[in-house]
Amino acid sequence: MFKNYFKIGWRNLLRHKTYTAINIVGLSLGIACAILIFTLVTFHLSFDRFHPELGRIYRITTEFHDEKIDYNSAVPQPLGESFRKDYTFAETTARIVDFPNSLITITEGKDIKKFQEEKGVAYTEPSFFDIFNYPLLKGDKRTALLNPNTAVITGSLAKKYFGTADPIGKTFRVDNKVDYTITGVLKDLPPNTDRKQDIYVSYVTMKQRYSWFASDSSWQNVYSGSQCYIRLKPSITPEQVNKALPQMSNKYYSGRDAKIWQFRLQPLTDIHFNKDYDGYVDKKYLWALGFIGLFLIITACVNFVNLATAQALNRSKEVGIRKVLGSLRPQLFWQFITETTLITLFALVLAYGMACLSLPWLNELLKSKMELHLLDSPYLSLFLLLTTILVIFLSGSYPGLVLARFQPILALKSRISQASIGGFSLRRVLVVTQFAICQALIIGTIVIAGQMYYSKSIDLGFNKDAIVTLPIPINDKTKMHTLRDQVATVAGVEKLTLCHQPPASASNSNTGIVYENRPEEEHWYINMKSADDQYLNTFGLKLVAGRNFYPSDTTREFVVNETVAKKLNMTPQQLLGHRIKTNGGTLKGSIVGVVKDFHNYSLHSQIAPICIMPDYTDYVSLSIKVNLHNTHTALASFEKIWNSIYPEYFYSYHFLDDRISEFYEMDKIMLILVEVFAGIAIFIGCLGLYGLVSFMALRKTKEIGVRKVLGAGIHNILWLFGKEFARLLLIAFLIAAPLAWWIMHLYLRDFEYRITIGPGVFLLAIFFTFLIATLTVGYRSIRSALASPVKSLRTE
Repeated sequence: MFKNYFKIGWRNLLRHKTYTAINIVGLSLGIACAILIFTLVTFHLSFDRFHPELGRIYRITTEFHDEKIDYNSAVPQPLGESFRKDYTFAETTARIVDFPNSLITITEGKDIKKFQEEKGVAYTEPSFFDIFNYPLLKGDKRTALLNPNTAVITGSLAKKYFGTADPIGKTFRVDNKVDYTITGVLKDLPPNTDRKQDIYVSYVTMKQRYSWFASDSSWQNVYSGSQCYIRLKPSITPEQVNKALPQMSNKYYSGRDAKIWQFRLQPLTDIHFNKDYDGYVDKKYLWALGFIGLFLIITACVNFVNLATAQALNRSKEVGIRKVLGSLRPQLFWQFITETTLITLFALVLAYGMACLSLPWLNELLKSKMELHLLDSPYLSLFLLLTTILVIFLSGSYPGLVLARFQPILALKSRISQASIGGFSLRRVLVVTQFAICQALIIGTIVIAGQMYYSKSIDLGFNKDAIVTLPIPINDKTKMHTLRDQVATVAGVEKLTLCHQPPASASNSNTGIVYENRPEEEHWYINMKSADDQYLNTFGLKLVAGRNFYPSDTTREFVVNETVAKKLNMTPQQLLGHRIKTNGGTLKGSIVGVVKDFHNYSLHSQIAPICIMPDYTDYVSLSIKVNLHNTHTALASFEKIWNSIYPEYFYSYHFLDDRISEFYEMDKIMLILVEVFAGIAIFIGCLGLYGLVSFMALRKTKEIGVRKVLGAGIHNILWLFGKEFARLLLIAFLIAAPLAWWIMHLYLRDFEYRITIGPGVFLLAIFFTFLIATLTVGYRSIRSALASPVKSLRTE
């Protein structure tokens, strides 16, 4: 029986090649996108879920309860040891502090090799490897980092540094300062972990480089790379720990600080997704992608139903003959389900191939290492099985039931009416659903693209174009001044400044501020930017009151932004001459100037209170404004000068506008994904429109013939088709517009500075939709309009 079903189904598919091809292409595109989205979503949901006792692993985080609540994923460096001594909640406590962009030097005889490791090194307590499942290939995880100046590196890094030689016992130097001996080799970290470092060095060695930071008294400092993890005892709940943690604030802080500094536990499973603590991706974006994948499958199934019902008229005689010969309704139904199964299986194979070919592009876009292995992934196999079953019955059930209930006499006489094949209302609903999804995706694409354009084109309050930044690897005043003076002589250099970071940077230092002689700090933090007196001129910062500070290597004067004046309820002019203290009182001076507000973070964040002051001990960059016509030669000269002054370090440079664009990396990824999936949804929707207009053309063949005999022109025939689809597209738009507005409104809420969703967005979306629909419907409509009325009426 089933063999016969497959044989007849195969013949039918070969007989109707266009119908088969359109269905396979539509379904394969929808399923391929669903596979990629499923792979992406499950990849991110799997982050750090391979550790044993996952439900008991937590990270301690910091909350600052002041004018508002600020969240920080890091903690003061001494907290881990204090928690270990003061509380008995945890089985294991581990501290880890990572410092990025480390220079690694390996000396073997006269051969010296240098490597710039962007991921840097992590000062790690041995207990870290007790909590986390990062196995060692060589060495003992309990003792490898117990002694000072010891290190563990990953297997791939060992091969990079030493080739096939045994790395155990080999030494390397970090930042030309401290030597480490390798005592263990770590298995390469899996791609689905937020821990990225390849070099782990003993925690006790940190005192050799950062004596104050590594001391037990550095409670007022929170460095973003300083983290503390714990594994709770089985009988302890996180609520118990969170209730006890305020005692730590009361013990190590006094006065107002005891209320401001609060600590809380964060589950390990929340780290990858929590944007308050700089998680990589918000779960709402994964949910959005998941729904897009579901919608794409639905649109592909809608196509199948539309085309199958349009094709049903052509198969009416076949069904009539089968019924006359004794076929029952269930047999006809399962015959069509078999044909649907064949199409779906072909589409599935094609979709899997498309997904495999597209995955490298997706990995490059996301900078990830996702893999597609059907046999090694039970979740993917189950997903494909359920998707196949869903598609078969979602696509095949309705057309199968329509065919099965044809009356044989009417079928053989070619008198199947619209009512006989289920009416036209369902297909209208399906097309409306399809294009509502397409228009929602189009509106989303327009809004995200608009926000990205706004982020690029908005006046940030400073000059970001043609700014090159060179690193200053060591705090040597003579060398940094030599670098500045020699670079200033290079052709094409217009302006330059020694500073900590440019106006907008991912690296920021926030501290308390004391205004005049007030007894306590203000209830907000100020962003410190150390720079020389050329900072304002180089970046085009505009003074609104006062003057720039005088040339100096130490802090005596401050320039602040307008937000500081607003926070103090003063005008910029009133602020001049008043004294402030920052950084725990170590930096103090008078306010001599106020600059116009500029964006020091991305547009996701509000403009912060900012102070700019000279302090050469904090200069780590030389920012240079260059003439674009001399960029190539200037960069070559910069490298030569820099290497002559810092020959023992690794040269690098970057453009400021590139660094600013990194603020919106996740938004750009979302835009590209939505663009791609919207394009595919529109293409699948066009196939569905073609199916529906084919159904209409068959149903209206004689009507068109009669109209042409009575004098109707081509434009009248085109309008006959066009008015139907115009109505459906408008209904789809009325459904999609408010839904898309609500979703995009939620998206834009993540930006403090954002575009407004005006009428232009919706007009552009409906224009695009009508243009695409017109091109799709027009082709099939013109064919019907040009058909000879003699052929149309011949059977009457």
